[in-house]
Order: sequence, then structure tokens, then C-alpha cells
Amino acid sequence: MVRTIELATSSVVSAIQTTGFFAPIVFILFHLIRQFLFIPVAVVCIVGGVLFGGELGSIYSLIGLTGSSILFYSMTKLLPSFYERLVNMKEKYIGAYTNISFGQIIILRLIPFMNFSLICFCILEKAKSFKRYVKLSLVTHIPSCICFTFLGAFLQKLSPLFLGSLMIILFILVYVLREKQAFIKWDDFFVKQKG
Repeated sequence: MVRTIELATSSVVSAIQTTGFFAPIVFILFHLIRQFLFIPVAVVCIVGGVLFGGELGSIYSLIGLTGSSILFYSMTKLLPSFYERLVNMKEKYIGAYTNISFGQIIILRLIPFMNFSLICFCILEKAKSFKRYVKLSLVTHIPSCICFTFLGAFLQKLSPLFLGSLMIILFILVYVLREKQAFIKWDDFFVKQKG
């Protein structure tokens, strides 16, 4: 896993470095198209740390990921089939009546290969308006941007055992921080039989 991240990181770094003065803009735009190229968020944030340092890399990643979340929101409104596919994905992997808590969303964002769209969909279900969606997206991106950007500088020094232990801890936190209630709609609970 570490070797894959290193290879992807070096490819993205060399591509963005060639843009010179426009590198921050290209980096932010790369965040927007990243989800269509199936590149994990962690890889791009690590690249931000390598290219711009911890502070600026975190800020650029936060701008790019928030823009990416806004793009996701627009796609769910413009493409009903995309929205339905996300509903099915949530039912399959999380459960139809499972509500993801705010703390779980933050922890899930810290897991490198979690599906970005699925997490955005969970935020979309929690938020009742576009403004609230953007606010929740921004806040949930902050820890992962900081973590992955600063991790970029230390990635080569960390052992695979440490990274594996960190992933196990994050999965345990997702379970511990879950919401303890599930709300089932009346019509879903009492399914009418066809007669």
C-alpha cells in the first residue's frame, strides 16, 4: 500500500511541478478532477504537502476538496441516476437505515481509500440545505487535509506496521462513534402485500 501511494504521489508531483507559477491553481483543479480519475484523496493531499509544505498544502487541499464536494452536490442534482446509484451503494455498504454521525464522517475521511462520493452522500443526507452541506463538507475535510498533508513529509519514515495499526484504530473509532438510533419510515416498516 505504501509503495502504491509513493508511486502515485511521485507521478502527480512531477506533473504539477511542471506548471510553475500556476501550480497552486493546477493543484486545486486537480482535486476537482481527482474523483473522476479514481485517485484517493490521501494521495493528492500528500502531494500538496510535498509541493507546498504543510500549511499551504493543507489550505490548497481544503479549497480543492470543498470544491470537489460542491461539484458532487451539483452532480446529484443534475443526474438523478447518479443519486440513485449512491442510494444503492449506501444500502449495500452501510445499510438503508444507518445514519452516519458527524464524528464517523470525520474518521471515515481519515481512512485513505474510503469512497469520497459515499462520504459526501452521507453528508448530503444530514444536510437539509446547500449552505449546510458546504459547511459540513468544509469542516469534515479539515482533519484529513491536515493529517494527509503533514503525513506527506513523514511517509517514507513510517513503517507499514504503524500505518496498519493506525487504520485499525480508525476503523474501531468509526464503530465507537456510530449513531445509536435508526429511524425507519412507517411505509418501509409495514410493507403492503400485493393482493
